[in-house]
Amino acid sequence: MSTEFQEAEVPEADSRDTTEGRVYTVSGGDWEDLIEDSRHDERMVINMGPQHPSTHGVLRLVLEMEGETVTQLRSVIGYLHTGIEKNCEYRTWTQGVTFVTRMDYLAPLSTEMAYCLGVEKLLGIQAPRRAELLRVMLLEINRIGSHLVYIATGGMELGATTAMTLGFREREEVLHLLEHLTGLRMNHAFIRPGGLAQDMPADYHEVVSAFVKTMDERLPLYDKLFTGQPIWRNRLKGVGYLPVDACLALGVTGPVLRSAGLPWDMRKTEPYSRYEEFEFDIPTSTEADCWARYLLRVEEMHQSLRIIKQCLKKLEPGPVMVEDKKVAWPAQLSIGSDGMGNSLEHVRKIMGQSMESLIHHFKLVTEGFKVPPGQTYTSVESPRGELGVHLVSDGGTRPLRVHVREPSFVNLQSMPAMAEGGLVADVIAAIASIDPVMGGVDR
Repeated sequence: MSTEFQEAEVPEADSRDTTEGRVYTVSGGDWEDLIEDSRHDERMVINMGPQHPSTHGVLRLVLEMEGETVTQLRSVIGYLHTGIEKNCEYRTWTQGVTFVTRMDYLAPLSTEMAYCLGVEKLLGIQAPRRAELLRVMLLEINRIGSHLVYIATGGMELGATTAMTLGFREREEVLHLLEHLTGLRMNHAFIRPGGLAQDMPADYHEVVSAFVKTMDERLPLYDKLFTGQPIWRNRLKGVGYLPVDACLALGVTGPVLRSAGLPWDMRKTEPYSRYEEFEFDIPTSTEADCWARYLLRVEEMHQSLRIIKQCLKKLEPGPVMVEDKKVAWPAQLSIGSDGMGNSLEHVRKIMGQSMESLIHHFKLVTEGFKVPPGQTYTSVESPRGELGVHLVSDGGTRPLRVHVREPSFVNLQSMPAMAEGGLVADVIAAIASIDPVMGGVDR
């Protein structure tokens, strides 16, 4: 592209010459035009975010308003861009888990699951039964924690401080449990291609059972405090309406789609990781508003507890990683007494087997395993909807392409449809009902 053509295409772009060539600085799009258009009538253009508390510092909504009514809404994203997908293409297949877990940081295990299912599909392997059941248990624990953040932050943004204190109190139970089971509160990188990083601690059955008992006792409190509360009900009822045809047109999934009456849940429609063996219901509604989405998420937490109880009954002793030693690192990881790195006994065992064994372990850790050429798309049901991962392999030790169909990114398209024509105060309720995680949107 010639310099003359560039300058003709972007006349508002300032340029300067550097040692690396000419650099262009493009102004902020059509913001000036918007201001000019609205200067002579009753309309007002305002920024809501990214500093606004309800957008969590990472989402900007440009609102065009007439009085208190929103006439046009545009979402501006990119404030949390991290380049995770591109980074994965420069790491081994196993190292990619450490990156994708940081996308949706409220449901990291869901992204790990989708990514690892894709790698396993390309490899033509399947995780052992115990690993698959433990994956389901961890995913449902994580789902409860994610929905609790929805209630906590959504309530706080609408002025219900009690929702925030209660929601984060229960979420702390979830994070304590996940830390005990996986070693980390968030961004676990615990689900690995071929299985899990390691088996559960010896007391996992008692600890998980105690968690289920605690949540069974505390969840009814949310119905007492919020479901039957007229202010909470009136604040959400009829707000953020999005019917099923609009959901399908925009590709919206998860609780937002199910609140419009379509029982689309990947755990039932396209089961994975032995979900077909579990008995649980997919709650739906036809109200298609913020109130219905709140009720659905509360009921989904009850269903998740139901699945966790079944997991505990189904679990039997067995391996948590495939037997193929060319894939199976680091399932036999033995953590040192300081919690950092391999224990000395584990290192001594590796080095004491044979020189070939040591070389193989070194190459597996540093280079990774090769994945046959091909491409695949695998999807799971994250707390926010259908989360799919498209992987392309050229036969090497690194992905050629990693792309994630992130439900928060797709669902955020529905903001104009939900908010335009309503009051500016209801924009906040609509955002909360979508429950977007901007780490997944921008990735």
